[in-house]
Amino acid sequence: MGLLIVFTGLWLFSLVKADSKAITTSLTTKWFSAPLLLEASEFLAEDSQEKFWNFVEASQNIGSSDHHGTDYSYYHAILGAAFPFLSPLQQNLLKFSLSLHSYSATIQAFQQIAADEPPPEGCSSFFSVHGRKACDVDALETLLLTAPERPKPLLFKGDHRYPSSSPESPVVIFYSEIGYEAFYNFHRQLVSKSNAGKINYIFRHYVSRPRREPVYLSGYGVELAIKSTEYKAKDDTQVKGTEVNTTVIGENDPIDEVQGFLFGKLRDLHPDLKGQLKELRKHLVESTNEMAPLKVWQLQDLSFQTAARILAAPVELALVVMKDLSQNFPTKARAITKTAVSSELRTEVEENQKYFKGTLGLQPGDSALFINGLHIDLDTQDIFSLFDVLRNEARVMEGLHRLGIEGLSLHNVLKLNTQPSEADYAVDIRSPAIAWINNLEVDARYNSWPSSLQELLRPTFPGVIRQIRKNLHNMVFMVDPAHETTAELMSIAEMFLSNHIPLRLGLIFVVNDSEDVDGMQDAGVAIMRAYNYAAQEVDHYHAFQTLTQIYNKVRTGEKVKVEHVVSVLEKKYPYVEVNSILGIDSAYDQNRKEARGYYEQTGVGLLPVVLFNGMPLEKAQLDPDELETITMHKILETTSFFQRAVYLGELSHDQDVVEYIMNQPNVVPRINSRILTAEREYLDLTATNNFFVDDYARFTALDSQGKTAAIANSMNYLTKKGMSSKEIYDDSFIRPVTFWIVGDFDSPSGRQLLYDAIKHQKSSNNVRISMINNPKEDINYENTRISRAIWAALQTQTSSTAKNFITKMAKEGTAEALAAGADVGEFAVGGMDFSLFKEVFESSKMDFILSHAMYCRDVLKLKKGQRAVISNGRIIGPLEDNELFNQDDFHLLENIILKTSGQKIKSHIQQLRVEEDVASDLVMKVDALLSAQPKGDTRIEYQFFEDRHSAIKLRPKEGVTYFDVVAILDPVTRESQRLAPLLLVLTQLINMNLRVFMNCQSKLSDMPLKSFYRYVLEPEISFTSDNSFAKGPIAKFLDMPQSPLFTLNLNTPESWMVESVRTPYDLDNIYLEEVDSVVAAEYELEYLLLEGHCYDITTGQPPRGLQFTLGTSASPVVMDTIVMANLGYFQLKANPGAWILRLRKGRSEDIYRIYSHDGTDSPPDAGEVVVVLNNFKSRIIKVKVQKKADMVNEDLLSDGTNENESGFWDSFRWGFTGGQKTEEVKQEKDDIINIFSVASGHLYERFLRLVLLVVSHNDVISTEEHQDSCEILVFEELFVPYI
Repeated sequence: MGLLIVFTGLWLFSLVKADSKAITTSLTTKWFSAPLLLEASEFLAEDSQEKFWNFVEASQNIGSSDHHGTDYSYYHAILGAAFPFLSPLQQNLLKFSLSLHSYSATIQAFQQIAADEPPPEGCSSFFSVHGRKACDVDALETLLLTAPERPKPLLFKGDHRYPSSSPESPVVIFYSEIGYEAFYNFHRQLVSKSNAGKINYIFRHYVSRPRREPVYLSGYGVELAIKSTEYKAKDDTQVKGTEVNTTVIGENDPIDEVQGFLFGKLRDLHPDLKGQLKELRKHLVESTNEMAPLKVWQLQDLSFQTAARILAAPVELALVVMKDLSQNFPTKARAITKTAVSSELRTEVEENQKYFKGTLGLQPGDSALFINGLHIDLDTQDIFSLFDVLRNEARVMEGLHRLGIEGLSLHNVLKLNTQPSEADYAVDIRSPAIAWINNLEVDARYNSWPSSLQELLRPTFPGVIRQIRKNLHNMVFMVDPAHETTAELMSIAEMFLSNHIPLRLGLIFVVNDSEDVDGMQDAGVAIMRAYNYAAQEVDHYHAFQTLTQIYNKVRTGEKVKVEHVVSVLEKKYPYVEVNSILGIDSAYDQNRKEARGYYEQTGVGLLPVVLFNGMPLEKAQLDPDELETITMHKILETTSFFQRAVYLGELSHDQDVVEYIMNQPNVVPRINSRILTAEREYLDLTATNNFFVDDYARFTALDSQGKTAAIANSMNYLTKKGMSSKEIYDDSFIRPVTFWIVGDFDSPSGRQLLYDAIKHQKSSNNVRISMINNPKEDINYENTRISRAIWAALQTQTSSTAKNFITKMAKEGTAEALAAGADVGEFAVGGMDFSLFKEVFESSKMDFILSHAMYCRDVLKLKKGQRAVISNGRIIGPLEDNELFNQDDFHLLENIILKTSGQKIKSHIQQLRVEEDVASDLVMKVDALLSAQPKGDTRIEYQFFEDRHSAIKLRPKEGVTYFDVVAILDPVTRESQRLAPLLLVLTQLINMNLRVFMNCQSKLSDMPLKSFYRYVLEPEISFTSDNSFAKGPIAKFLDMPQSPLFTLNLNTPESWMVESVRTPYDLDNIYLEEVDSVVAAEYELEYLLLEGHCYDITTGQPPRGLQFTLGTSASPVVMDTIVMANLGYFQLKANPGAWILRLRKGRSEDIYRIYSHDGTDSPPDAGEVVVVLNNFKSRIIKVKVQKKADMVNEDLLSDGTNENESGFWDSFRWGFTGGQKTEEVKQEKDDIINIFSVASGHLYERFLRLVLLVVSHNDVISTEEHQDSCEILVFEELFVPYI
């Protein structure tokens, strides 16, 4: 054994003496690093603003690392301040985010916004009050006095807003650095003013003296690729014995030399050490950094052999082995070829691959990563997106864990899809208020069409609209006949009729329904009466023709008048007195009140409204050019729906088609935009405590989540049925819908809302109701009678008795009687324990109302007396004073909850077998938690197969929330080079049930991996031996083979523009034999890309040649770009900050205006388009432009001269320069070299810079024979000089 140690020592010494060559790579930002304290605060702000402000208070006097002995102590002081607000899992994620510096871009964005103000001279902190700035509190008072005279500033989503009770107050933006005494002196005064309602306090980070050190980034890959001349499989006859590397010789060779050791001789001399010598030889073979070609037969099984080597390692080291083998594969491949593959492994992999292909669509060799069933696409999602996924999943899982749902039950609930369905809701169109112009089933003009529904199944050419005598497609125009848009809609309806489109058309005229207004005064009433007259005299089709004749009289841009109606009636019906039709005694007011009633009852929004089979079309689709196309699409869409129904026998020939449509589950009595909106706000109901609302002093000390928990604890519910203790597991007693009615129940509007909720409950056993008081006035014993009576009934009576009594209390007659002095005892109901009720009712303690009022103000953000409905934690409100929210709205709300989440969650909660109240509470809380999550991809259900021989399995720690992580990979692919280090980092961050399935390829014919790879990622910040922050993270390639020619590539997120900034070597051709020791490559993140798409709303096409600029208020043009004809794509380079997007001055600005924008940070109606870049993720915006009224016929790529006088290059010049005058071009022609790029992207940016560099250093072009300008075109993949 001693001899072996000597051999090993000699070998290690020889390695040290050998020339060790290495390559290192680092990536930094252009901007300076921000204090970690600020990054930590942004991490907490992502959770909630409440946590941010609590952290700000907790981090007083932390300062910077200069105020601590070491960087290490500074780092741990930050963690110490943050950890009380975070769970253990969130604490690990905080460390990871600080290592990633994922919020450094956020801090830099604030820095740029502050610099654009700009800061006053000599101020380390400053205020901005509606555009005016100051450094001291005295000046602040002066600025506040004049603030109302100036417009309020634009606030951004990432701003930190201190809770304010007075949103109308002046806005004070405070720029400072937290952690210092100077900040807290100002902060306390601003908080005091905000609490007093004098200001709205906004905080933005600002570091007046940043440390002049860049941010070292991570989350990217570095590839060291071997040039393609390497690793070509050779035929046996081409291999010479003297050229073969010594590691190829087999163990039975009598010499068997490996790295200088003659193992054949050693085995003969020391046969007793044969086992140890074999291990040493194996280690030397594997660790050799020299590479030799492999034979074709050696390549075939490399994938399976690598998997076998990984799976043979201890479970806790398997990922480490996989990382080492995949990232250094070129030097490990030869040793791997000696690995035997078991038949069990091969069989299991092949069986699993059938499942991968059939269920997940994965071929052998493909890779995939799933976290809790969510597919993580490593090609499109960077580490920052993955971090967001982890954090969001952690939030949900910890919420479920706090609610007592654990283990497998937790993951089953997590996989429920509770996102709102894409199905559009429709209203019932079987109303007498609708005047149908035609009827496909009855009208003679459609007699030639077939009437059988079987025609739907007859094959036709794609896009053909089938003409069948059934009312399959119904369109209702709900209009104000006097509005200027109505004429265009009626012309569209006329076009549908005249072209025999299979569409039943209906009209609803919503006009003034006051009896005092007649048709001789109001054009809308006149048109309605004229239509009704014609419909009665002839039919609805002729009435519609009369309508179109009236609108044809109206000139473009004018409104229809009574005179237009009169002239048409006099011409068409000369024998009738017009006044008898339009006047005050008219008998043609049919449907006048019914139409307005239908419009208000359906709640479809602002006029005009077009319903297709009851579904309202979007406002943008009502444009005359759009409506025709949209209608054709809708007809084709619904045709496929009817085809399926006929094929399955759900719709037969003798059924009424309209009845069938209206009986679909998406048809509701009323559509309320508040309920159906995509933007939804939910309460966090996951906190638990033992506090109640009847202790106001204790309630005031709770945070938002604690207050919500106390409210939930104090709730007593009204339900339709009582509960029998024998039936606690009965399905009917878990009520999946919970309504909290918020309002002042001592006011008519609050009582009406409560009354409608109770009325709805009578028709549903799925609902339970409770109340939150939001008094309109300061409370006293007299003005809270009904609120106290409701509370007392809930506290003292059974559910059914309380419901009967509260229903009485909600009626207006009761309130009037109580106000007149009636005793509450007069309204007692049967079965009521009145003495117990009276004791609570007459109690002077009103803590519950005070607590409710505080909750409405601080958590629900309601003003005094405002109403709201909270359904399973979702806040619907505040409702306006005169806003209708009736029984139909509660029906719609219940319908949506049951359809999307309620029933699914209920079925899982039933399996937990808990009491009725607890179960209903759980459904409510789980629904609020799951529904609050941002809409994402559907979770994939996978039932996994065999994992005994072909998978790495890491079990989670018991009793702790765990992530379910599944990776499928081939260990000899690029994906495994990235996945292995990522999974290693995840094992240190989160508790997870990890399964890594091998998806190997067989019969390889080429080397699967021809590159070394490093993925730069660390779970936590690292420190040097003296407790300073380490310079890094960096990618290190150590002990690299010296003979190959390497090329270095960075794999960064798509939105990063990265450049090499410092290295003495050519990174495309690294030859280590010519390098002294280390190749240090330093890259810099030059820009983050802002990408977008632009369209002309008039033509629907990209405005080719349109130019945008990106800048700030101080520097309007920092970057510019041009809109491409291909999908209207444009790309702008920027760095973190708030940027203003403008049309470039010149022809772009002269001809076009920005019509609308999506994905930006400014309101839709704002004059300037502001885009905030405050993270490392990609940002894509959409811009719609429109030509100005006087420029409709102008061509952007023309200068307005005669087309024959301008050539190809002139049009190019307009596109790229924004429109210089011809004289100016001629004047500068001799001095300019024009370089045009006909391609875009990172690669071509490099090409362009290369061309510019060559041209700028080449004096040949300035000789006499080349005095004319040199124009160079950069086409895709080649340069074409044009001289």
